[in-house]
Amino acid sequence: MLEFLQQPWPWYIAGPLIGLTVPVLLLVGNKSFGISSSLRHICAACIPAKVPFFQYDWKKEAWNLLFVGGILLGGIIAGTLLANPAPVAVNPKLVTDLAQYGITDFHSLVPGQLFNWPALLSVRGLLMMVGGGFLVGFGTRYAGGCTSGHAIMGLSTLQWPSLVATICFMIGGFVMANLILPFILSL
Repeated sequence: MLEFLQQPWPWYIAGPLIGLTVPVLLLVGNKSFGISSSLRHICAACIPAKVPFFQYDWKKEAWNLLFVGGILLGGIIAGTLLANPAPVAVNPKLVTDLAQYGITDFHSLVPGQLFNWPALLSVRGLLMMVGGGFLVGFGTRYAGGCTSGHAIMGLSTLQWPSLVATICFMIGGFVMANLILPFILSL
């Protein structure tokens, strides 16, 4: 059983499990699935300032904080107790492409040459970690939700803004992966 849990789950198991989250949340409590809203709930609970955006009854959304806490706990368990000791399987063509940028370490979930404390102090690291984090946060707020809220919950409930947001997420991902990321990696 442990070997099964340490392997990546195939799409036909993981996908339906994620997809079934939507009807379960709707049937159990008429709740919407989304992760980014939990940051707003945490800020509303912890920031004593009278910021209008955080002035609402966040306790009605405590279930969302528990849900995100469960995701965090599950990630910690999966990353420590259920971690697969084998190196990450990477397509040979991608290995060749990344080697051109000096990225050759695939022993963890993210390349060590890109994501570590010394790399954070480089231009490439600042752009990828700080700049990328800012853009994800800004984009999430600008789009009115994150990819899980729009692409999973919004599309399954036939929300037009979620279709537009998901199309924009996909276009942005293609542009980033094919045009902007190669430039940043060459720095």
